[in-house]
Amino acid sequence: MNQTKYIFVTGGVTSSLGKGIIAASLAKLLQARGYRTTIQKFDPYINVDPGTLNPYEHGECYVTDDGAETDLDLGHYERFLNVPTSQANNVTTGRVYLSVIEKERRGEFLGKTVQVVPHITNEIKERMQLLGNSGDFDIIITEIGGTVGDIESLPYIESVRQLVWELGENNGIVIHLTLVPYLAAAGELKTKPTQHSVKTLMESGIKADILVCRTEHELSNELRQKLALFCNVKREAVIQSIDASTIYEVPNLMLEEGLDVVALKKLNLPKKTSPDLKIWNTFLHRLKNPKHSVNVGLIGKYVELQDSYKSILESFIHAGATHETKVNVICIHSEHLDKDNITEKLSGLDGILVAPGFGERGIEGKIEAVRFAREKKLPFFGICLGMQMAVIEFSRNVLGLKNANSTEMNDSTTDPVINLMEEQKTVTNKGGTMRLGSWICNLKIGSMAHKIYVKSQIFERHRHRYEFNSKYLNQLEEAGLTASGINPETGLVEIIEIQNHPFFIGVQYHPEYKSTVLNPHPLFVSFVEAMVKNKKIII
Repeated sequence: MNQTKYIFVTGGVTSSLGKGIIAASLAKLLQARGYRTTIQKFDPYINVDPGTLNPYEHGECYVTDDGAETDLDLGHYERFLNVPTSQANNVTTGRVYLSVIEKERRGEFLGKTVQVVPHITNEIKERMQLLGNSGDFDIIITEIGGTVGDIESLPYIESVRQLVWELGENNGIVIHLTLVPYLAAAGELKTKPTQHSVKTLMESGIKADILVCRTEHELSNELRQKLALFCNVKREAVIQSIDASTIYEVPNLMLEEGLDVVALKKLNLPKKTSPDLKIWNTFLHRLKNPKHSVNVGLIGKYVELQDSYKSILESFIHAGATHETKVNVICIHSEHLDKDNITEKLSGLDGILVAPGFGERGIEGKIEAVRFAREKKLPFFGICLGMQMAVIEFSRNVLGLKNANSTEMNDSTTDPVINLMEEQKTVTNKGGTMRLGSWICNLKIGSMAHKIYVKSQIFERHRHRYEFNSKYLNQLEEAGLTASGINPETGLVEIIEIQNHPFFIGVQYHPEYKSTVLNPHPLFVSFVEAMVKNKKIII
């Protein structure tokens, strides 16, 4: 059996340089050459997973099919590779330490003093090789979160050092991503931050095999030669990563730079065929040459940080390209919406998406946005909490249940049309205890959802504690709110819709987690189509 090869991606100088995008782009190129490739992310924070983190802290929490609450970079991995990730693809320091402490409590270390080296580093190395040992992949790309020199990252850097040595020559390489800043006052690019970053890496015992340099300006041959000389890498291994208009251009930019060729050479692997990016570039062409444009209002609570709704924003890009439509997402804070300003705030929109979230803040604004979309016949899409707000709005303003609410917002409401799930009532811990992962849903034949999916059974990813209260199902359906998707095992209502409306759908699950470049999610595709059609009618 061929040995799995490993590529480690580290970062220096500053955070947010785009290690995840570089890792995903390289993986895409290797996949396009015929190599079975996956990516994993090791995060240095002590949370066991990102599930309990506020979106302002770390962006959205991405959920996998197997119910793992993970870093948002796993969303990039899936969107680029069109291959599902799992619990094994995201590891945090918290998870590592928890595992080691549990082993110590069970007596697995035979009375030894438990230390960072070797016990923590051994646990990290074991998890780094977990996917490789499955035999399902030829190449594993491992992204190390944070930057070199961070106290939190030291055990990971040491683990990489040990593992590269243990794997042997040509079986493990390190790509170091750094910043080459442009000083306007001097009118030149500066290499010193990169030199210092590489030096810090070498002090940890790791030599970078490939240097990827984030830059706003082209790197000259002279500057590349200087970086190669002072950073102890081959000239061909100095890769420019210049700012792009969209992250989906990066694989092509890395192809031009020869990143995949250099990596394969370092790993002693054949190039195989040239990368087949035909479908990818068709998507890219449609994305960059739209024939239409629509404005969609994203009504949310965390709109100050775009990463809070990363998967939704990317899903609109995928769906927009399908219809050769530029989707302008206008983020609107639900706290700033009320009955008096709703018309002014939402004017000029071609559709409304009410986003997921937790807690009471901004709820009434979301409900007003739903009412506006329903009454004005504006295409509406509600996701998770957005779907629940649609149920509350309909209950209040159509059924006449003025006190209708969710017990999440008001646990003494007389009409709890949204209620805590039965199995959640005994749950006290917050981390990893929601309804998570992929669940089955049966679609009502002839419904809008059924026509969109073109199938009667679907699997979608969930992340919630509260659900549609089925005690109100008959009343709501008689009044015109259709439950068009139901879990056959629990009876949980997962999709609601309104007929005689251009597009009005709310879903309890998160369709944005499954949208990829090659497979845009049908709900987003249909929502964009409805906005384009509705705009033409109004015009």
